[in-house]
Amino acid sequence: MFEVGKDIFRRGFTGARGDSVARSRLVFLYKVFLIAFIVFIGRTLQLGIQGTDRSRLAGADGEWIVQRADIVDRNGDILAKNVASGHIILRNRAVREQDRDLVAQTIHEALPYEYSLADAIELVNSDRRFIRLKKYASDAQREIVKNAKLQGLEIEKIQTRKYPKRRLFSHVVGFVGEDGRGLEGAERTYNEYLTENKDPLRLSVDSRIQAVFYEQLSFAMQKYQTRAAMGMLMNSRTGEIIAMVSLPDYDPENLRADPAKNRLFKPMRSIYDLGSIFKIFNTALALENGIDKEYYVKEPFKIQDKFGRTAATITDIRSFKPPRPHLTIEEIMLHSCNVGSAQIALDLPDGAQKEFFERLHMGSALELEFGRTERTLMPKKWGPVERATVSFGHGISVTPMHLMLAVNAVTNGGIYIYPTLQKRAIGAVTGERVLSDEISAKLREIMLRVAEETSGKQARVAGIQIGGKTATAEKYINGKIDRKRNVTAFAGIFPAHAPQYTILVVLDEPQGPKESWGWRTAAWNAVPTTGKILDSILPLLFE
Repeated sequence: MFEVGKDIFRRGFTGARGDSVARSRLVFLYKVFLIAFIVFIGRTLQLGIQGTDRSRLAGADGEWIVQRADIVDRNGDILAKNVASGHIILRNRAVREQDRDLVAQTIHEALPYEYSLADAIELVNSDRRFIRLKKYASDAQREIVKNAKLQGLEIEKIQTRKYPKRRLFSHVVGFVGEDGRGLEGAERTYNEYLTENKDPLRLSVDSRIQAVFYEQLSFAMQKYQTRAAMGMLMNSRTGEIIAMVSLPDYDPENLRADPAKNRLFKPMRSIYDLGSIFKIFNTALALENGIDKEYYVKEPFKIQDKFGRTAATITDIRSFKPPRPHLTIEEIMLHSCNVGSAQIALDLPDGAQKEFFERLHMGSALELEFGRTERTLMPKKWGPVERATVSFGHGISVTPMHLMLAVNAVTNGGIYIYPTLQKRAIGAVTGERVLSDEISAKLREIMLRVAEETSGKQARVAGIQIGGKTATAEKYINGKIDRKRNVTAFAGIFPAHAPQYTILVVLDEPQGPKESWGWRTAAWNAVPTTGKILDSILPLLFE
């Protein structure tokens, strides 16, 4: 027995050297503790090296514990899910001598294509301590090993990430690495939530609508032999992304099946001159600055430099035939007239274009909730030629995401809304005003006429009014215009008078099929593709 404050040794300490018996006991206890500590550390390192993760796979009672939450679409359809799997491993030192032949036979039975019986016998009798025989073994393979109940032949339990929709959501959902950490898409953006929560992550996308986009864009790629195809649909009021497809794509469960370049999500990571859709912004600027006159558009427009020389000549495509020599601001956008757009731009106050594009967040990369876009390319100077060409979308390169958000902002009543990939609850969504409601309403009216009367007619769908604007822009290759390569696009809003959705379809380098007589403009490819998408998704959106 001992008392608090009294030495626990019977004789206490005598002098500086103390009692020899007590010292011996302390040395013995120290050695025992040190040995136990070394064994503990060694076992911990062994488990880490072998990749064992039993503590997270199951609780004390063997109950399944999910390491990563599911990802579902807005309707609860599963997009990503962890499933039980396992590696077949061999620990030679744990195999009993009398079981060696039986262990070899079981290995051959479970994995006949990987190991012959001779190979299995050689492995069982080798000096290797730990052998991973099969990664991600099938249920049948694991069942054979499990039923054999042989020491040293084990199942290393793991969880694997499965993507039931495979390519359909490859860019949106992304994938995880071997360590289970999200590397692309929603898996990366919401990695913290997915690892710390059990409840599914509910995205704003709709699998049914995504499937329509995927089908029609895939068809367009084949029909028009495009280099790439993109499509996005956003709720105009909440910013929810309903569908978002980028082709070519990849298989998130078999990354080696496709080139690494296919993982580039072009709507956010590629920049393009997106052509005449920019006439929406040019018209908005004209209305905002009180320009109210007609422009002569029957002949090409020459831009003079300060010495009176022709610096550039603005023309329209060959098929353009103005209804009359002079057109109003609204008619210039309706008929997509480059000559008129250039003259409007030169009548704008100095700096107005640059300020407006910055107001629409086109001047830099966008830091969005689900990732960062590529940086845009604005004109280095804003001289007469640059101001004129930017008015119809040449000489300014942005991502399709930049363009869709800007179109949405100027047509939804003038409010810039940041997009989200998460399903939002019913309620007010805040945004920043970038244009007056009155001008926004005028733009919607013109876009409705574009879809009803001119280049956007093939996007019309019975029963609902669609507003839109087409774009065809020749590509810059090595600093020069390549007239044989272009990008076509269609931006649409619906219902036109009170938009609930904004849609954008972009085709990269479409070719002209026989039925279009070689024409490669948006009216022959991007517009009919959008029309087919709308025809299929409208019953789903307004059911």
